[in-house]
Amino acid sequence: MQRNLTEGNMLRNLISFSLPYLLSCFLQTFYGLADLFITGQYNGADAISAVSIGSQVTHMLTVIIVGLAMGTTVNISRAIGSKDSNLAAKGIGNTILLFAGFAVAATTILILSVNGIILILSTPQEAVGQTRQYLLICFAGVPFITAYNVISSIFRGLGDSKSPMYFVAIAGVVNVLLDILFIGPFHMSAAGAALATIIAQAISVISSLIALRKMNLGIPFTRHELHLEKATLLSILKVGIPISIQDGVIQISFLIITAIANHRGIIVAASVGIVEKLIGFFFLVPSAMLSSVSAIAAQNAGAGQHEQSKKVLRYGIGICFSFGLIVAFICQIWAVPILRLFSRDASVIEMGSQYLKTYIFDCAFAGIHFCFCGYFCAYGKAFISFIQNLLSAVLIRVPGAYLASVFFPSTLYAMGLASPAGSLFSSVFCITAYHFLQKGNLTK
Repeated sequence: MQRNLTEGNMLRNLISFSLPYLLSCFLQTFYGLADLFITGQYNGADAISAVSIGSQVTHMLTVIIVGLAMGTTVNISRAIGSKDSNLAAKGIGNTILLFAGFAVAATTILILSVNGIILILSTPQEAVGQTRQYLLICFAGVPFITAYNVISSIFRGLGDSKSPMYFVAIAGVVNVLLDILFIGPFHMSAAGAALATIIAQAISVISSLIALRKMNLGIPFTRHELHLEKATLLSILKVGIPISIQDGVIQISFLIITAIANHRGIIVAASVGIVEKLIGFFFLVPSAMLSSVSAIAAQNAGAGQHEQSKKVLRYGIGICFSFGLIVAFICQIWAVPILRLFSRDASVIEMGSQYLKTYIFDCAFAGIHFCFCGYFCAYGKAFISFIQNLLSAVLIRVPGAYLASVFFPSTLYAMGLASPAGSLFSSVFCITAYHFLQKGNLTK
């Protein structure tokens, strides 16, 4: 169950750990894209907008959960690296209690806030009803979304990135089949997409719980670990809170950008919604590297192998930046055919291709600061990532998107540059902070 990530070639460790995680993210994002694709085959721009807007909200919730759970991954990884199985068991127990409370609170608050969320996002009137249905169903399934991501964080903290991949693979197949059934013959439109997603998440959680009962965690976990311990809880929250807040800020900035796009009408709203889904797909590699660098660097930090942690960081940046340049090149050539997969509307395809051609460069720059984020988390310096992402969103991403919509109302090329500019700023910030901290001894 446990895997030692402090020995051997770090590039090999990084690739072997990140590939299953990447595939897990791919499968999870794939059935999100399937929602949009299948909806687009049977419905018009109103349903497409409802699914794209609703899924952005649920994605925001998911990344906040994943960010908070990063504290669990780092806490357990450091414990495994230092060979302290009791500390790892305490981390798991505190995680279960922490997120159980989170799931109950989040479900209640979100269901009560659904109308306000729709209003804040300036949802086009044609899509309001379907967006409300989509969100209510997804919010009711928050406990399943929370449980899956928390269980996955525990596995990764133990060095196991393969098990979550198997669980999400099962959910992916179920989701696509239910999408076809609910959206097609049942004519449930956006509500069908939401219901398929939640049922798939529930099946994923059930599968993971069954597997946990049969697996040997390699640590002495009993009911006695199911109590809150201040020191352990604080060590989880020290990493988790800044990361969840920073991810929340990023997603809020994207939602604000979505609201700006929604003000420009249903065509722009649908175009931006599709591209946001595509960008989420391309961002799987940077996201996988963030979590992989964090988990591997944390184990090495726990074992006192700090040079190994630096190697992992460098390898992660190299992989992410190279990947980002490749997909940016591809999207310059095939943006229109890619958009045609998700819409038959010529106007949506034209505007979406404009947005994609400039927005896609964010993938290369984001990969840099994502890897630094994972590294800083491994050493308990998550606040650095929080600061740079907050500044990027407030100073560049949101104002850039707004000004582009004002001065370039007939195109989405300029609006697409706002996010890459924000990530470039974040990358420079992280590089500067890294060198500053190395001089002051980051490992202290």
